[in-house]
Amino acid sequence: MDFIHRSHKPELLDQPGIPAADIARNLYELEVINRRLGGHAITVEAFRTLVKKHQSLTVCEIGCGGGDNLRAIQRHTAPSQTKLRCMGIDLNPDCIGVAEKADWENLPEFIVSDYREVIFEAKPDILFSSLFCHHFTEEQLVDMFCWMRNNAGIGFFINDLHRHRIAYYAIRILTGFFSRSYLVKNDAPLSVLRGFKKNELKNILYKAGILHYTLKWKWAFRWLLIVPS
Repeated sequence: MDFIHRSHKPELLDQPGIPAADIARNLYELEVINRRLGGHAITVEAFRTLVKKHQSLTVCEIGCGGGDNLRAIQRHTAPSQTKLRCMGIDLNPDCIGVAEKADWENLPEFIVSDYREVIFEAKPDILFSSLFCHHFTEEQLVDMFCWMRNNAGIGFFINDLHRHRIAYYAIRILTGFFSRSYLVKNDAPLSVLRGFKKNELKNILYKAGILHYTLKWKWAFRWLLIVPS
């Protein structure tokens, strides 16, 4: 395995013609992984860092998949007095179909679209993505970071993978034993190989002209990038 350079081998989930039932199983298992390995906790931490005290907020996730990160944010804000509006954008209509059928406190607004083609009536306060950036090339990510910076009122954050041999072999073993999804078994280890080293993210930020940010390593082998507006 090459852990020095990012893999650009496409994931199965990015291929056309995947049956809706297989996508639904994939998204269910990804939610379990996010919950058990701390991915949701990282998303909530970033949200809390950016929002501080606001009575009304709009948060939008690009590449929202089944919406599990938005549900984690809803659960976090439920005890507070904050009026929260959630939005989710995903290119795959089957992913949006899964998200719309989930158990919501308040159903978000979901948009089936390439995120770059979405024009907001008003900027969301917070934009974010989780396990989305590793699907793209460095050049595409420069454009994505610029888009997120230009369309976020308060700021944006990224929750994504650290490319590391321990992360690769650990998720390969875990999914080999416990997963019932061929998509997860193939794509979860491949996602790690498509993940990032710290200097790669810093270089993308530099090319995007973003100089003020925080970039932290989080368990289990995640990067948390927070960019205030």
